[in-house]
Amino acid sequence: MKATQSIFFVEVTDTYAGDANYCWVHRFKVHATTFRGAIRKVSREMGYSTKLNGNYGDMARYDFKGAAICAFVMPYEDQAENYLRVTSI
Repeated sequence: MKATQSIFFVEVTDTYAGDANYCWVHRFKVHATTFRGAIRKVSREMGYSTKLNGNYGDMARYDFKGAAICAFVMPYEDQAENYLRVTSI
């Protein structure tokens, strides 16, 4: 049986001293079955590999290896439509 796909909202931003800085941000709307599946699609799009930094239940943080960049993955909600640039993957 095939797993059902969900929609995830992913924010990718720079970090400063390990904390999210939001000096710049890329937002993605991703169709995947899991948080990990969503970040794998974004990783492929951005050209970096990632590692899990923390799973907080309804949100997960991934750090990009070799870069001061992190990503937050969460279930997609309608308020994400208010952002100007959300790339759909």
